[in-house]
Amino acid sequence: MTEDEDQAKWNVTEWHGRMLVDRNGEKIGKLQDVYVDVETDEPQFGTVKEGFIGRHLTFVPLSGIQIGPDDLQATVTKDQVRSAPDIELHGEELSQEDESALYHHFEMNYIPIITESGRRLARR
Repeated sequence: MTEDEDQAKWNVTEWHGRMLVDRNGEKIGKLQDVYVDVETDEPQFGTVKEGFIGRHLTFVPLSGIQIGPDDLQATVTKDQVRSAPDIELHGEELSQEDESALYHHFEMNYIPIITESGRRLARR
C-alpha cells in the first residue's frame, strides 16, 4: 500500500457516496455511513442502500477494504450482504446484539467490549 492509499484509508469522510463493490467486483451500492470501533477508531462496517422500492440500509464489513480510484472493494460477496440481518438504526451506535449478529453473519471474530454505553461501534 502506498502512502497515499494508507492516508485515504483513514480519511473515511471521503468514502461517503463512493461505490462499494464486492470481492468479485460486483456493485453493492453507494456507501452511506461508516461505523468505527470506538476503541481503535478503525472502520468496521459501512451501510449501503439496497433495493429500488422500499430501499433500506444494509451493513457491509469494511475490514480489509481495498481503496481504488473509483470505488471501495469489500472482502465479502454481494450474496453475503443481501442475506445480512436486518438492523434498525437507533441513534449513532449499534446495540451489542446487533453488532454480534453482524459479526457472526460475516464470520468475523466478535469480542464484546465494555464501554460506558456497552457498545463497540459508532457512526462517523
